[in-house]
Amino acid sequence: MDSSGWFVWAILSAVFAAMTAIFAKLGLEGVDSDLATLIRTCVIIVVLAAFVYAMGKWSNPFALSWRTWLFLILSGLATGASWVCYFRALKMGEASKVAPVDKLSLLLVAVFAVIFLGERPSAMSWFGILLVGAGVVVLGLKR
Repeated sequence: MDSSGWFVWAILSAVFAAMTAIFAKLGLEGVDSDLATLIRTCVIIVVLAAFVYAMGKWSNPFALSWRTWLFLILSGLATGASWVCYFRALKMGEASKVAPVDKLSLLLVAVFAVIFLGERPSAMSWFGILLVGAGVVVLGLKR
């Protein structure tokens, strides 16, 4: 696979994340944000299970190492906490403000990747990451 293929998937991720914010904001009318998150999660489970099966990617999850399980469980817990917080923020705020602030995760991922994964972003990458962080601050200050 071409090493630049990640970029296409990342763009698609951004498009679907944007659609998530809009659809979620519309879907949160008249429903508790935690219940909405649960419903959304159930949909994700069904769609992903069908996708994995249809693509022939099913394998025995019990054959995975304990380390893989540990980090996948931690990732799942972090995802669940993120979704609960995101949906609550969407319920209370404007999607056009909540979604960009949520993307402060970009800056945090870069910092965590340096600390925990030993990654070394270039100066230009740090500049772009800091611009995103500055944008979040500007959005947060705007009342």
